[in-house]
Amino acid sequence: MAEFTEYKPGTFCWVDLVTTDAEAAKAFYSELFGWQIVELPITDGSYTMFQVRGKDVAALYPMDADQQSQGVPPHWMSYVSVTDVDGIAEKAASLGAAILAGPFDVMEEGRMVMFQDPTGAQVAAWQPKKHIGAQLANEPGAFCWNELATKDAKKATAFYTQLFNWTVDAQEMPNGIVYTSFLNDGGYNGGMMEINEEWGDMPSSWTVYFTVDNCDESVERAQSLGASVLMPPMDIPNVGRFSNLQDPQGAVFAVLAFPPTE
Repeated sequence: MAEFTEYKPGTFCWVDLVTTDAEAAKAFYSELFGWQIVELPITDGSYTMFQVRGKDVAALYPMDADQQSQGVPPHWMSYVSVTDVDGIAEKAASLGAAILAGPFDVMEEGRMVMFQDPTGAQVAAWQPKKHIGAQLANEPGAFCWNELATKDAKKATAFYTQLFNWTVDAQEMPNGIVYTSFLNDGGYNGGMMEINEEWGDMPSSWTVYFTVDNCDESVERAQSLGASVLMPPMDIPNVGRFSNLQDPQGAVFAVLAFPPTE
């Protein structure tokens, strides 16, 4: 088990989903990951908490009318833990990011800002108060990785290393693609690949990986629940087996099964 009571600043700490059909999305993810649902009424609507063994792992909220009218697709948002969200927002803007929302307080839970990096990917920063983020990570039903697909890896590297003081470890894969790992305080924290022509007209975006026991079985289960397979199950040497999926409402996510331990 991997329980958390705090996150080092600069570490991914939380993920939530904004979607066009909250009820359908709740049914899909609770069936796929075995999540328990806890409804949290808020001033402007509702916020659905997903739990594993009574521990918060992710959340969901309905997309507002303005976003739908603008054609914003359903998507997962990744949050990075910080000590000063206002300072991060100011720094992000100075580095070329577009501030999308905030900074603002989320009741007594924390303070946040959402922004779009200079290559077009959206991400959020979270200053914890009562809510630290996910209470479980890196185990089945909880997130384990966040990965950036970007149109400009050089620009993204400059932005994130300056904003969060991340360092990078870039390695060329057998297929010729360069995979960059982002490290926070020496620990692996996320990854990045540059979008190539074979991927088509794909926007820069962060993808959330959720841990599962068996990748192939989870993909079959997701398909039976209405998901689309964007990348079929594939092995990552020395890491595990993963697949990229799109939920029935259109949000993209990934599943990853680590190899069994001895």
